[in-house]
Formats: sequence, structure tokens, C-alpha cells
Amino acid sequence: MASQATRTFAILPVKRFADAKARLGDELSGGTRRALTEAMVTDVLMALRRTDAVHEVLVVTCEPAAEAIGRGYGARIVYDDVEAGQSPAARIGIARAIEDGATRVLLVPGDCPALDPAELAAFLERRPEPGLTIVPDRHGSGTNALLLSPPDVIEPAFGPGSRE
Repeated sequence: MASQATRTFAILPVKRFADAKARLGDELSGGTRRALTEAMVTDVLMALRRTDAVHEVLVVTCEPAAEAIGRGYGARIVYDDVEAGQSPAARIGIARAIEDGATRVLLVPGDCPALDPAELAAFLERRPEPGLTIVPDRHGSGTNALLLSPPDVIEPAFGPGSRE
């Protein structure tokens, strides 16, 4: 069970919307992919803000629309001027979270639609500290979320086979 002193920061790395969902390029137009990406980021932000166990939400991005959406949901923006990928963006967010007093971080991608605030709250409540929890993707080889307590318990590395 999480202690009263736990300060959980959710970190949401968001790449430029024009570059998002590129693998759907044969199926969806650029505008449709952008709209889909904006909708998914909005859905994730809504869920994070509705979860009482999440004290702060940090959006790590250089995408102006993601900044605007994030601010609209009360998230703090951490500017990613290099945009070298999800893992480097996560590390930028972790560093900021540590500076700001986080005792644990939840790394979650912007493309986790249907994230349920009640399920997220229950998940955060049952995670012992210290520790590391990996939420695998549907294939069991990737990572849909990563809970780190303390925030620097490991250096995250997302991508193919990241669950390993």
C-alpha cells in the first residue's frame, strides 16, 4: 500500500503529432492520424487528471497542440527540444519529477486510450514501494506503462522488446 508521503507524478511523452501513428500511413490520411493522436492524448490526460493518486502530470513534448491540450487539463509542460524518442523524453520527465519532489513516477504513453481512472487508482494503491512495475502491451513483449519507485530505480528503455 502506498504511504501518505507518496508523491506520484505521471509522465506523458508526446511526439509531434505530424510524426505520430506513421505506421497507419497506408490506412489513414495525415489529418486523420493527427486527429486520432490528439484524441488519444486527450483521453489519457483526462484519465490521469481524474486519478486522485496522481499528484502531478508532466507532458514532455515540443508539439504546440500537445502543450495546449496538456495545459487545458492542468498538466505541466516540460519542453523536449531534441525529441530523440520516448525513452529520452521519459528521462527528461523523470529528471523534472525528481527536482519537483516526486517519490515515484508513472510513465504512460499518449496512445493508451480507454485508460480507466478507477483501475489506475487501484493499480497505484496496490503497488508496494520501493519497486518497479511493468504493464506489458497486449503482445507481452512491449511496455504500456512503467511505475518507478523511486523515480530513478532504473533508466527506462522503450521500444521493441522493452518488457525484457
